[in-house]
Amino acid sequence: MDKKELQTYRSKTQTEREKEIYDARVRLNSLRFDLASGKVKNIKEIRDLKRKVARLFTIQNEKK
Repeated sequence: MDKKELQTYRSKTQTEREKEIYDARVRLNSLRFDLASGKVKNIKEIRDLKRKVARLFTIQNEKK
């Protein structure tokens, strides 16, 4: 995630950020289930999604 992408997340509204967090967590859960069943080829995507969710939560808490 680069600076431009972080700025776009910061400029979004609260509901847009919550939707983005929800979508990322749903994708993360599906990747975890696929990993357990052996369908995942790109394991790095799981780590990247976890970091994205953490960054989004951080941005959301900054706004409060």
